[in-house]
Amino acid sequence: MARRRTAQRREITPDPVHRDKVVAKFINCMMEEGKKSTAQQIFYGALAEAAKKAGGAEPLDVFRRIMDNTRPIVEVRSRRVGGATYQVPVEIPSYRQDSLAIRWIVSYARGRKGQPMQRALAAEFLDAYNNSGNVIKKREDTHKMAEANRAFAHYRW
Repeated sequence: MARRRTAQRREITPDPVHRDKVVAKFINCMMEEGKKSTAQQIFYGALAEAAKKAGGAEPLDVFRRIMDNTRPIVEVRSRRVGGATYQVPVEIPSYRQDSLAIRWIVSYARGRKGQPMQRALAAEFLDAYNNSGNVIKKREDTHKMAEANRAFAHYRW
């Protein structure tokens, strides 16, 4: 932890198609080896495919619903008190909620082997849109862990 100053948050530029900062952050987190145009192509293709399969809804509305469904609200943090380590539930700030949701979606999409990334990401989007799949299970597990350790909430800092 920094003793003098905390790092300033950088302002991210919105993506060129939807003019949305969360979409731009998603694309940046998906990018590998600096290939942003490839990441954009994969993301926009997957979002269009998921929107078409979700009943022809607007792609940006589909993405917002996906993010709302996958954002965790609480998580547990390790806190050492005396000789014991407790898992203390804490509320998550909104920027970290987005980061965790994006990280989970991308990692589970990459984990789907045997299909192109665009199709894997579209499948992950559809699962998240319908409140099912690995990302939703991960969020529920995180919430269950926080609920189970609610007795240690007074150790919050």
